[in-house]
Amino acid sequence: MNREVAREICLTQPEASEDFPFGDHVSAFKVGGKMFALLPVKSETVSLTLKCDPDRAETLRQKYAAVRSSPFHKRHWNRVFLDGSIPAREIEEWIEDSYDLVVDKLPKLQKLRLQGQVRGITK
Repeated sequence: MNREVAREICLTQPEASEDFPFGDHVSAFKVGGKMFALLPVKSETVSLTLKCDPDRAETLRQKYAAVRSSPFHKRHWNRVFLDGSIPAREIEEWIEDSYDLVVDKLPKLQKLRLQGQVRGITK
């Protein structure tokens, strides 16, 4: 997986947006104003930082050398190096899981709307 594919997957999540709150060197992908992924714009080594359940985060770090704790928040975020050692489908699932973790913490009506259970509510 490369940067462009990771970016596209992030942006295909319902109502996901790309923002640059830390400067033009890193994309932050958000839903409901909350981040679910960080992706450097230009870097020698492409990596993707994703929110993750703390227990699963540790398991993934032990299983894959390309998955490390993130300096962003070591317990809840993983930094995944897109070096080809992890199947693209797994990374796509991790992006979706990160998105879902953020959606689960949004206000109830917004969460239900994003999960497709309520239509037309904007709050």
